[in-house]
Amino acid sequence: MSDVLVNIGVPAHIVGFPLWFASAAAFVGGTARGFSGFGAGLIFMPLASATLGPQTAAPVLLLIDTLLIAPYVPAAWRACDRRAVSLMTLGAYVGVPAGAAVLFLVEETTMRWLLVALIASLLALLVSGWRYRGRPRAPLTLGVGVISGVLSAAAQVGGPPAIAYWLGSQAKAAQVRANLVVFVVLAALGTAVAYLLGGLMTPAILATALVIGPFYGLGLLLGSRLFGRASEALFRRICYGLIALAAIVSLPTLDGVLR
Repeated sequence: MSDVLVNIGVPAHIVGFPLWFASAAAFVGGTARGFSGFGAGLIFMPLASATLGPQTAAPVLLLIDTLLIAPYVPAAWRACDRRAVSLMTLGAYVGVPAGAAVLFLVEETTMRWLLVALIASLLALLVSGWRYRGRPRAPLTLGVGVISGVLSAAAQVGGPPAIAYWLGSQAKAAQVRANLVVFVVLAALGTAVAYLLGGLMTPAILATALVIGPFYGLGLLLGSRLFGRASEALFRRICYGLIALAAIVSLPTLDGVLR
């Protein structure tokens, strides 16, 4: 099996435990996203970064998540608030270069510590239940987009700011979900360009994504099947717990266990 993976382009140094650990993280993250609509990046990124490194984990997640969500975009485009999505996407494109610079330039261990701190902060935001309750305004929508763009390019965790902003609006839940689907994919296109220009979109990344992607897809399928089997509140608490566990397990101080 190892020879096969190396032959298709997966880097030899990650074949074995690092790759399968990241695949397991993708399955858990996909399951969380499937039943709650969020959490994939918050779970996958810290765990996969612990074995693959942030500069591998980020483009891999970008590829597998975007490709698996893309089929839902046409229907979401018809249901979304196109003006709001366009404004937030524009803001994201402004923020992407700064986030990409952080991913490219910050030393790996330091980046992982920053990632853990970021995950903890975003988890606190989600657990608090805080939502923006004011009237959506163009400058604010752009600003939220900038923040999401920075977080997406740096760590593939740009969803929570958009979630907190749109869920507090007067829009119907179906439109909010459609907004998020379209925004995530459009923002990912800008991040993909930055990664490509920065040299992260390599054949090795594509091969790694090819191996990890099916695990993420199976997680999405399982999560969607679990949705409706219990209360949304219960699933949300489970997702919060998984995010917290992922942040703890991925701490660089535990590298003697994971590496």
